Amino acid sequence: EVELVESGGGSVQPGGTLRLSCEASERTWKLSFCMAWFRQAPGKEREEVAGIDADGKIKLASFAKNRFTISKDNDKNTLILEMNDVDSYDAATYTCAADGGPGRQGTWFYGLCPWDFRYWGRGTQITVSS
Repeated sequence: EVELVESGGGSVQPGGTLRLSCEASERTWKLSFCMAWFRQAPGKEREEVAGIDADGKIKLASFAKNRFTISKDNDKNTLILEMNDVDSYDAATYTCAADGGPGRQGTWFYGLCPWDFRYWGRGTQITVSS
């Protein structure tokens, strides 16, 4: 069963807006305490973008503050990332992740997410060009 499927990537102009979605399986949605977005640009390491826990607490990477918003649509089992004022540094493959509930301990998003992420989507690519 495919657990996480991202959508919404594509090309955007500098300063533009993009909305990414990640649809989770019912099981993954219900079991997960923490869900998040990561990104990886070519030649760079994967980095945290935004995380949200089951209580709705949010942590954003410093580059995402005041520009990106993470939210959950519980009716659709969907994790959303709203990206505003996109710039060239945001060009990357964005991947959705879910911890699937208690597991191996980890420290993600400044301690918001206490377990490693067991489920990962395949990613959706964003390019930024004028």
